[in-house]
Amino acid sequence: MSYQLFTDGARASFGGDEFVFVEVGEGMDLAQALRIQAITGDLARRELPGVIDVAPANASYLVRVDPDVLHPRALVRTLSRLHERFGEAGSVELDTEIVEIPVWYADPATERTCLKFRDRHQSADETDIAYTARVNGLSSVDDLVAAHSSAPFIVTFPCFKPGNTECVQLVPRERQIQVPKYLRPRTETPARAVAHGGAFTVVYPTAGVGGYQLLGRSPVPVADLTQQTPGFETSKVLATISTLLRFRPVAGEEYQQLRTDSREGRYRYRRAPVRFVLAEYLTDPAGYPRTLEAALC
Repeated sequence: MSYQLFTDGARASFGGDEFVFVEVGEGMDLAQALRIQAITGDLARRELPGVIDVAPANASYLVRVDPDVLHPRALVRTLSRLHERFGEAGSVELDTEIVEIPVWYADPATERTCLKFRDRHQSADETDIAYTARVNGLSSVDDLVAAHSSAPFIVTFPCFKPGNTECVQLVPRERQIQVPKYLRPRTETPARAVAHGGAFTVVYPTAGVGGYQLLGRSPVPVADLTQQTPGFETSKVLATISTLLRFRPVAGEEYQQLRTDSREGRYRYRRAPVRFVLAEYLTDPAGYPRTLEAALC
């Protein structure tokens, strides 16, 4: 048999001698994604000989091993026990941090960019943020901004560039912002653009291609591979898996001042350690995130 089933229904398969791929589900579910984070976080902290890398995603995760030190099937036995340990929501607690990211929503740079690519978009006349507001049943861009900044997001998947992380808002399901991606990707996206696609928000760390709907732009970086910027002393990326991001709306004048402060090394990120308890969130998805945000006060 080329795969093994766990008692929770997850399926482990093998990629040659080096990789174990575990599929936990087929769709995006926040509780499932955070359970994956608990499993992979525990595995990483064990520092098992032979485990080279652990890569969690929204509905699956991948582990790379050195087969001369650890046989992949021996690892599966360890993984099976971790799946049993973190089988219930009450067992998932994540020690992480909350970080504030200022955003100039509907800023000129992202609006100019999105209007250059209407031939690749579902709406020929609206900006991305106006389209996102409309398809979510909101009456204005201001309502969309209020909804997007009303509760923090949690990182569920590190994307395809350092610092570009998918995150899901901690709100009841009926308040989740959802919007399709572009019909065809843009060939241009401003660095530090804040965008939304599907149920996920991202901050583009650098300029480049992209297909998420552009909502605004942050004046501060989310990645620094040189680690010269204050706030990146211990990591090249601002947000890792399970980091909470709080988006704070700013106007153009404050954006320009924060951008100058960031470039000149004066900006200091507002951040604080928090413990995310999945059971408490599931019990009170509207109120519990506010207690997490209070750590920034």
